[in-house]
Amino acid sequence: MNRTTEYSAGEVDESYRMGFTVGEHSARHMRRILRMYLASWGLASLTHAAELALTELIANVVRHAPGQGCSVLILCRPGGVRVEVSDGSPALPRMPGPPGPELSEGGRGLLLIEAVTDRWGADPNPTGKTVWFECDG
Repeated sequence: MNRTTEYSAGEVDESYRMGFTVGEHSARHMRRILRMYLASWGLASLTHAAELALTELIANVVRHAPGQGCSVLILCRPGGVRVEVSDGSPALPRMPGPPGPELSEGGRGLLLIEAVTDRWGADPNPTGKTVWFECDG
């Protein structure tokens, strides 16, 4: 279930949704859009963390989603921002196990998201999954 349905109109001030097919350079464009919205909502202090987390989610779509298609939802909510990336892959992301001598290629992005955001998660939906994060201002 997409968790945005849990937010009522009073809990979301503004939002921006886009759907697209991503490639190697898509994250750069998505960061610019996110940065613009955060600044206009008075949440510029969240830019660094939100851009890093969004970059990781877009990279996962490029690597794992069929057809590399996704939708991105940016929600301005009281006290912060929520970003959701939905794609057509039903496989939910998993945190890597305890780090060994060398952390494998997969899973490092989730560790970064965990480190820079206040909350994150993944929810299955009828067409794949939604991975989301929240940053509080």
